[in-house]
Amino acid sequence: MAGGNRLGAWVAAFGGLTVCLAALTSCAGPSQYYGGTGVHDATAAEVAGGWENVGGTRVMLRKDGTALVERLDGHDFDYEEGWRLSGTGTWLLVDVEGGQVVRLALTARTRVESRAAATAPDASADEPPSTYSWSFYVDRDRDQHEWELFFLYGDPDGGNTYVMTRGTG
Repeated sequence: MAGGNRLGAWVAAFGGLTVCLAALTSCAGPSQYYGGTGVHDATAAEVAGGWENVGGTRVMLRKDGTALVERLDGHDFDYEEGWRLSGTGTWLLVDVEGGQVVRLALTARTRVESRAAATAPDASADEPPSTYSWSFYVDRDRDQHEWELFFLYGDPDGGNTYVMTRGTG
């Protein structure tokens, strides 16, 4: 009987551990720990230029490493705050293990707007930041193989992407 009780205890312990691990990992969707696009062949010259989003966002990445930002939303959970920032800053194309990323830093805010779809600002809400930084993943459009930049926003489990494509103007 003693051997049976030990086996039962091991089975119960293993079952409990399995349940705990399943609970801990169930919230981790693939986008929560996004590893990157795997793109490593973009050049700074290819990434430089005008980018836009269907929401009226425009970003100009100049070849000298400076940037102009117009109506760019916050990333991750900051997106839900509803503010949109405009101003000047800097950018840099970096290559990390998962792929290339454009690091964009707003260093001088010139304007703040609210996204129309955002809820009314809460009087107790914090002032939108005067400086801010984004990390855009570098990827290729699946259809035309054109460059695109994107970041994730909202709940990481949602996998929402904020996509920037080449500007038309």
